[in-house]
Amino acid sequence: MMLLKIKDLKFINNINVLGFLFLASLSTYCQEIIEDSASSELLELVVVDSLDQRVKIDGVAAVIGDFVILDSDIDKQFMQLEAGGISTDDITRCQLFGKLLEDKLYIHHAIQDSIEVNDLEIRSNVDQQLAGFAEQIGSMDKLVAYYKKSSEQELRDEMFELNKNGQMATMMQQRVIEELEVTPEEVRQFFNNIEIDERPMFGTELRIAQIVVVPETTQSEVDKVIKRLNEFRTDVLDNGTSFTTKAVLYTQDPGSKRTGGKYTLNRKRPQMAKEFREVAFSLQEGEVSKPFKTDFGYHIIQLEKIRGQEFDVRHILLIPKVTEDAINAAKEKLEIVRKSIVAGDISFKAAAIEASDEKETKYDGGQLRNPETQDYNFELTKMDPGFYSQIESLKDNEISPVIKDGDRVNPIKFKIVTVTNRINEHEANFAQDYLKIKDLALQEKQLNAVSKWQEEKIMDTYIKINGELRSCDFNSNWFKTNN
Repeated sequence: MMLLKIKDLKFINNINVLGFLFLASLSTYCQEIIEDSASSELLELVVVDSLDQRVKIDGVAAVIGDFVILDSDIDKQFMQLEAGGISTDDITRCQLFGKLLEDKLYIHHAIQDSIEVNDLEIRSNVDQQLAGFAEQIGSMDKLVAYYKKSSEQELRDEMFELNKNGQMATMMQQRVIEELEVTPEEVRQFFNNIEIDERPMFGTELRIAQIVVVPETTQSEVDKVIKRLNEFRTDVLDNGTSFTTKAVLYTQDPGSKRTGGKYTLNRKRPQMAKEFREVAFSLQEGEVSKPFKTDFGYHIIQLEKIRGQEFDVRHILLIPKVTEDAINAAKEKLEIVRKSIVAGDISFKAAAIEASDEKETKYDGGQLRNPETQDYNFELTKMDPGFYSQIESLKDNEISPVIKDGDRVNPIKFKIVTVTNRINEHEANFAQDYLKIKDLALQEKQLNAVSKWQEEKIMDTYIKINGELRSCDFNSNWFKTNN
């Protein structure tokens, strides 16, 4: 039962995420809601046409607080899931309707509790989302037509509301659970309350270490990049050239290229590299920085607007080229390191400290930390497929061949990896798997807190459910029946 509840919570979160990816089509006619005079239930949504005739366009599934849920909203949930590649064979209309009720309950009370969202941040996210969608479909005009909107602005406004509502619901849910913790005694009781034949199985886990060598760029290539950025800066300041256009054409930052290098920074929330923030916060509106370096390459920044703690900036990133000689030298260096380890002349740990260019791991003997769990274990079934292919054939403490790899910071790098420990698939063990069991105990405590909050708020909120949906069997008490 405990595991089923946890899966249900994850199901809820997955639908939340998908709700941001697709847009609903809205009528542009004048709309009004028709009430049943006997029961005052909201029944349907109609449009009034040019002949003053009322035509039903939608049914009202429910009203919750200040929000109306239409029958078509449930249909669109199915469409969103299917468009996201998720099978809806085992998902009922009542389940999705229940999810919509939950979302509206969160948003209604987020407004009541004066939870505020950052409109500028949401608009920035909308800009990036729409730019990505437009690139996939071919153009912004095609995207507007696809979603049957009258203009790009109408599309942006609706996308803004979807994102805003989604963020408000998330923030409301987070407020309910943010201060919850579990004590060691609660973890022990949680584990002891699981029937022996229901205890979870944890998959095979590996501990992995690596040594990374990055080809060095030459000063000549660095000078070329700095000179180019200075040319951009001069062109903007002296000739009035658009910084945005320069960013679209030349920046090597894939995350902001489509939006003309735009980011919104907040003094209270660390974003971007430290050097980037320091330069951005030192500028005046309209000012363009001189070239400066981060781990990603070399930048110039233009500060567009300051709104209290918010800084709208644009930047151009250029990455110095790496010569073929430097690439070959890096690979040869790591080949030598590998031979020394295999020969027993030096341990992997010592070699990492001495030779690795990866600051995050070198002083920990090259040991990789799992970003999700913050420990050193990587569950085999959850491992990135590309990374798994690099270590799948390795025996414990065997050293891989030199692997050519790359990431956003270093497009070309070389590494060797080794499996330092292996924990085979096993039934949950309290001592060995304490951190994982603690996470499960916290999840159940959070789920119980959310359920209790829902029960209380449902009783305090105006809720009307119409038509055939009144026959749904919900886990939550949406009909406010006496228990």
